Amino acid sequence: MSNEKVKVLIIGSGPAGYTAAIYAARAGLKPVLYTGSQPGGQLTTTNDVENFPGYPEGINGSQMMMDLQKQAERFGTKINYALATAVDFSVYPFKVTVDETTSLEAESVIVATGATAKYLGIPSEERYANRGVSACAVCDGFFYRGKEVAVVGAGDSAAEEATYLANLCPKVHLIVRREEMRASKIMQQRVKNTPNIEIHWNTETEEILGDESGVTGARLVNNKTGAKTEISVSGFFLAIGHKPNTDIFKGQLDMDESGYVKVIPGSTKTNVEGVFAVGDVADKVYRQAITAAGTGCMGALDAEKFLAAKEAELVHH
Repeated sequence: MSNEKVKVLIIGSGPAGYTAAIYAARAGLKPVLYTGSQPGGQLTTTNDVENFPGYPEGINGSQMMMDLQKQAERFGTKINYALATAVDFSVYPFKVTVDETTSLEAESVIVATGATAKYLGIPSEERYANRGVSACAVCDGFFYRGKEVAVVGAGDSAAEEATYLANLCPKVHLIVRREEMRASKIMQQRVKNTPNIEIHWNTETEEILGDESGVTGARLVNNKTGAKTEISVSGFFLAIGHKPNTDIFKGQLDMDESGYVKVIPGSTKTNVEGVFAVGDVADKVYRQAITAAGTGCMGALDAEKFLAAKEAELVHH
């Protein structure tokens, strides 16, 4: 195993990871960033980001990530297209394994691994993945213009996806498990005021139906009455939440019951001194590009302070 020594190791490449890299690089810390299996993260699966300050016309998500990457590289960040596969935070410097072959020693680590969309877990979902089943309406909605579609979920993202699709599709079926939505009042109003969204309350998806061409419909069941109905749709969109990408940190970092990394409030510090968590891996509340970027900046400043204190310690001894 080759053994590389790194001052600031950044794991992950969304708005949080790249912003951390920009700040760490400008501080002269020569950060090394590993992109993970989805370079650019979740934003690369969206088309236009319209709510990031400074882009009055909006910006394409993938383009934005490429711009952030260039900015990080301009100040001397080394970017590697590889996946961190194991960590050992019980030793210092920390040990990180990449692609199961390369071993790194890091004086500080910034965890920016983000989160991944959740699926229902029914077999037909996998069968029709990318053939009508999608976890991102903004990315794939365009393909379903003029066709009926379904959205599963009850939160803000489900409401957002349903209203987004309602602009493209003649009818949107919104499948809600309970008799109410979790979405914010304004989003609920928007859904209820959109005439071509039909809400199916107390409803779960039993099966996604389809043929060689892809999804053709779904069989729904009312969880109060047990009554089954079939709807005919060409697209089936999931908006039922996210799972943080924290499996490799289990047993190393403190997490909440959902697997989000716990940080000391007002900072990016984890329970391991010298390891910092930024972006959606530690945020299940806001989950925005701008908040992720903000914590990325905090993580780099926290790491810089940590390394300066370490250095002062060494001089002292």
